[in-house]
Amino acid sequence: MRLSGSGVSCVRGGREVFSGLDFAVSAGEALAVTGRNGSGKTSLLRLIAGLLMPQGGSIGLEGGTGELTLPEQAHFLGHRDALKPALSVTENLAFWREFLGGEAFDLAECLAAVGLDHAAPLPAAFLSAGQRRRLSIARLLAARRPIWLLDEPTNALDTSGQAMFAALMDDHLARGGLIVAATHAPLGIAARELRIGGAA
Repeated sequence: MRLSGSGVSCVRGGREVFSGLDFAVSAGEALAVTGRNGSGKTSLLRLIAGLLMPQGGSIGLEGGTGELTLPEQAHFLGHRDALKPALSVTENLAFWREFLGGEAFDLAECLAAVGLDHAAPLPAAFLSAGQRRRLSIARLLAARRPIWLLDEPTNALDTSGQAMFAALMDDHLARGGLIVAATHAPLGIAARELRIGGAA
């Protein structure tokens, strides 16, 4: 499996964010997208996820599951945690597992993997910022997809949370997955760097 972009350009709000961008990342590899605020890191992830259309160039996936589109094989984990405060931790995760489809994994095991098994019955409104991030990460495990698109994935995580997530990312790569992460901070795993220029 190989994800690549050739001459990719992005325009948002009438402003060119970046242009002529080339990248490639294969199964078992991670790509860390770096750059100043406003340089287009999140926009690149959204282009790969199919949430934006490129102004020019192309993004493609070789390998993977032939009958599925690139967005259907990718998890987009934004820098904001998409949770419903009134639903319990387990109910939030169950919603995402059903919404995303595919092979279903045990919710209790997924919560234990991110250190939230003790909070399973609590409303998400009671979670700290770090716990909300852990719950978002559990989505990656509840409905497995080979491509992880991560926007500032370690935000709000303490040292132990960052170590936990690094171990999960390493495991994902070892299983043949790939990761593209927009980040200002080290990911804690081996990753090639793609630096995007542009105005802040």
